[in-house]
Amino acid sequence: MTKSQMIDNLATVTDMPKADVIKVLDGLTAMAYEYVKEDGEFTLPGFGKIVRVFRKERMGRNPATGETIKIKAKNVVKFRVQKALKDAVL
Repeated sequence: MTKSQMIDNLATVTDMPKADVIKVLDGLTAMAYEYVKEDGEFTLPGFGKIVRVFRKERMGRNPATGETIKIKAKNVVKFRVQKALKDAVL
């Protein structure tokens, strides 16, 4: 589903103008970015959590040459799906 399809669908379901739906989606996105950056997690009720996780330094392999390389430590963002969503989909 594309963003425009989502906006159309939400506007139909909620009887809201598309401009308002766009503002809500953009606000939700900005809020998620801010909370993950500051607090390390953002919960989407009924879906799951967006979390910031620290990944340690590790050894990897260059697939082109097979050479062993060192991958630096860094923060990554992951999405953890709630059990209710898993049960509903699966």
